[in-house]
Amino acid sequence: GTQKSLVFVGYRESVERVGSFLEQQGVMADIFHGGMEQRDRERALYRFMNSSCNVFVSTDLASRGLDITAIDNIIHYHLPLNQEACTHRNGRTARWDMQGSAYFILGPEEQLPDYIPADEAEPYPLPAKVPPPAKPLWVTLYIGKGKKDKISRGDIVGFLTKQGGLESSQVGRIDVLPHWSYVAVERASASGLLSRIKGLKIKGQKTIYALAGR
Repeated sequence: GTQKSLVFVGYRESVERVGSFLEQQGVMADIFHGGMEQRDRERALYRFMNSSCNVFVSTDLASRGLDITAIDNIIHYHLPLNQEACTHRNGRTARWDMQGSAYFILGPEEQLPDYIPADEAEPYPLPAKVPPPAKPLWVTLYIGKGKKDKISRGDIVGFLTKQGGLESSQVGRIDVLPHWSYVAVERASASGLLSRIKGLKIKGQKTIYALAGR
C-alpha cells in the first residue's frame, strides 16, 4: 500500500481501458488525460500525490509540468515516441534526490528502442501467482471550502482533530485550493468520520464533506 507507480499509456482511450482493467483486478488506480474535465483531472492528481491512490495511469500529459514527488515506479505500457519523451517520463522518479525503477512492457512484435542500451535492461520475471493488491494507506477527504474562504491547513487540522476525533498523525497531506480542499486521512481512521463532521461548520462556515474516490 505504499509503492507509487505511474503508468504511461499512449492514447486517452487506452488510458481508460487500462484503468478499467486494473479496477476489475482490484487495483485502486486513477486515470489522467486531456479529455477529462479539469476538476476530474485535479481530483485524480491530488489523490495520487497524497498516496490515496498508488497507481496513476496517464498519457504523456503527466510526463512534465506536474509537481509529483516520491514516485517509485515508471511503467511504459506503450513505448515512448522518442528519447526525449522517455527521458521526461523516467525523470518523474528522479526529483528531490529520489530514486525509482522504470519498466517497459513489450508486445510480441516490440523491442526496446535503440537509445536504451541492452546491457542496462534486464527481464523482470513475473511471479506465477500475484498476491492481492494492498489498499492505499490513505483516503482523500473533500472539503468544499478553500483559500477564498480564508481556510488554511491549520484550520483543517484543528477541525479534523477537535470535531472529527482524529489524531494529528492520522491527517496526511493537505492541499488547499481556491474554492475547495483535499485532505489525506488515514484509511483505518476514516470510518465514521463523515458522520461525525456532517453538518458541522469549519471556521464558522457550513460546507460539504465527501470522500473523493475509494
